[in-house]
Amino acid sequence: MVEQPWSIAVHGGARRIAPGQHQSNRDGCLAAIKIGAAILRDGGSALDAAEQAVRALEDERTFNAGSGSVPTSAGTVEMDAAMMDGATLDIGAVAALSGIQNPVSVARLILADRPVLLAGEGARAFALEKGIPFYEVPSANDEDQQHDTVGCVALDQSGNVAAATSTGGLPEQRPGRVGDAPIPGCGFYADNEAGTVAISGDGESILRALLATRVVDRLGHGSPTDAANAALERLARVGGEAGIITIDTAGRIGIAHNSEHFAVGIASSDIEPVAGVHVDEVQEYLE
Repeated sequence: MVEQPWSIAVHGGARRIAPGQHQSNRDGCLAAIKIGAAILRDGGSALDAAEQAVRALEDERTFNAGSGSVPTSAGTVEMDAAMMDGATLDIGAVAALSGIQNPVSVARLILADRPVLLAGEGARAFALEKGIPFYEVPSANDEDQQHDTVGCVALDQSGNVAAATSTGGLPEQRPGRVGDAPIPGCGFYADNEAGTVAISGDGESILRALLATRVVDRLGHGSPTDAANAALERLARVGGEAGIITIDTAGRIGIAHNSEHFAVGIASSDIEPVAGVHVDEVQEYLE
């Protein structure tokens, strides 16, 4: 049996990364992409690969998600996450969730439920009902920790795509603030008829521009990188930084960002796992 093409990309956030943190960002993305790639190589689903890759990023305190989430102005930790199944267009998302180590896995459970998005205490109650244990997420206080989101896009050997996102939000944000990460069409989208995208950056600007929708609408009309760059051009209308990872139905990977750095990792049936903190470090593998 001939192996069908598969592809996966992760990101650790679009932001300035302090020089001393470049390697930890590369290492974290590389570890996550290896986990997702192994699942896809063995015939696993895009959903499984995306969830497990993002869980790895949530567990790495280098990134502003899960265990590395930054505190709000009240000193609390509120996390957002989402997953989308490109085969069914099912969406699961959580916002302002606290007390859970891996919000992306709560979002995965919501995929099979009626709600699309649960927030705050409702999200935490759902997680506890599903047997996910309470976890006191330690807040990250690194002065170099900036706004960012982690994410993953994947295409499996069955031709299904998926997207996953997770974030701890903005440092010192107002409690209850929700950015683009859990909002479909803004911070993420996945559709087997087009491809998949996950985004990081200035959430309020990304929301105003419906940025993920801009990317998906252009997939199939040129390269994935062209689609990502075109979306960034539209973002200029409202301003703000963003980084985009995307995969089309052919498995081609595209990456673009207008931020100083964008920690990423990529792999496919033709590409061994590789990571970088700027698109230039992986440019030769992109289309």
